[in-house]
Amino acid sequence: MCHVLFICSRNQWRSPTGEQVWKNHSAINVRSAGTSPRAKKTVNTQDIQWADIIFTMEEKHKCRLKCQFARQTRYKDIRVLDVPDEYRYMDPALVQLFKEVVSMHLGISYPFNA
Repeated sequence: MCHVLFICSRNQWRSPTGEQVWKNHSAINVRSAGTSPRAKKTVNTQDIQWADIIFTMEEKHKCRLKCQFARQTRYKDIRVLDVPDEYRYMDPALVQLFKEVVSMHLGISYPFNA
């Protein structure tokens, strides 16, 4: 089972959408968190250690993770999805984007019509 962590700034719209879209897939476990101290759930060392792959929404999120968790992220697979901060939670366009892009990165299909 692959552990996937979605990261954005405040864990308000983008990363929770990624988690929601993929939470019922049988091949992966998912979590989401934010890099900001004001995030609904702020990323911590346990999240980083748990994750097999980390999807950040923007390059700045990857940089923050690598700076704040230098040792824990040294050998982690961190991929930037380039998802701009212009979507609301479960925005249909964002949901579709996550289905397509994450499927491509993980090499698995999205079997649901959610």
